[in-house]
Amino acid sequence: MACASPGVAVGPRAWLLSGASAADQGGFVAGRRVSDQQALLERAVAPRLHLQHGPIDLVITADGRSDEVHDAFQQAAECFADILDILAGQLPRLRQLLRHDSLPEDFKGEVAQRMHAAAMPHVARQVTPMIAVAGAVADHVLQHLLAGRKLDRVQVNNGGDIALYLAPGQSSRIGICPSPMSSHYSDIVTLKASSGVGGVATSGWQGRSHSLGIADAVTVLAGNAAIADTAATLIANAVDLPGSLKVVRASACSLTPDSDLGDRLVTIDVRGLTASEKTQALQAGEQCARQLLSSGLLQAACLHVQGQSRVVGSLFDHHHLAQENTGT
Repeated sequence: MACASPGVAVGPRAWLLSGASAADQGGFVAGRRVSDQQALLERAVAPRLHLQHGPIDLVITADGRSDEVHDAFQQAAECFADILDILAGQLPRLRQLLRHDSLPEDFKGEVAQRMHAAAMPHVARQVTPMIAVAGAVADHVLQHLLAGRKLDRVQVNNGGDIALYLAPGQSSRIGICPSPMSSHYSDIVTLKASSGVGGVATSGWQGRSHSLGIADAVTVLAGNAAIADTAATLIANAVDLPGSLKVVRASACSLTPDSDLGDRLVTIDVRGLTASEKTQALQAGEQCARQLLSSGLLQAACLHVQGQSRVVGSLFDHHHLAQENTGT
């Protein structure tokens, strides 16, 4: 989920990134900038493509034949050009709570309609389409990137919300961090093409978007990135200790005036919790995750609060932290 405003009107930009040096892994963008909006990519294929426009910031990796990767990157850049403008033109509508009679035709463009589709199963929870925006953008770019291409693996990473493609017989390993501040993995997931996972998303109060709950991180694996984005946000909201004096909250609009959360209270700090408090919060989140799992709206979820974790689903390989696996 993202609540950022469109920001300064700067056109879409694209970079071909060089190899993953230590600086790149730390967030440094290295490589040659492609300055024009059409992203006229050279025939020399780079390992990654970086696309940025306002608050949307994508890093794309693709494995396959060099000519296929080149053409895929070109397609990604072309479909990316008007995403933000189309979304920005309907922000007031996208920030409104969905109704049971909301229709895809109420929204303009493929991304907004993906947002609607991911959010509608949760309409009773009072959600807006913005709950799925980051994942929906990643899914949209992945679909256009793949059209007519023969690739082995693709990841479209939109600030940690990832749309994933694996060709038959391919696999990918994903590390799960217990918080945005952590430098180690609590879990490793090996995904295969047969796993049916097309999206990975993480949400929590320390992330880039506001959260109603106290989860350090909730990572969800689902059929696509928009579904995963939505589920991660809802589960992270559910990991909570209502009324606790150890949780500091402020209205979302006081922090981000145009937030779709309005005057709802979001978490800005969580003091040290007791073991029983962590368990209480995780149980609430686990209940939400199990409901989504039984409804087919996620395949696995990993919930973290101050060193304690819960796992729902069965895709995780092993657990470095003391955890309870609730299975399926």
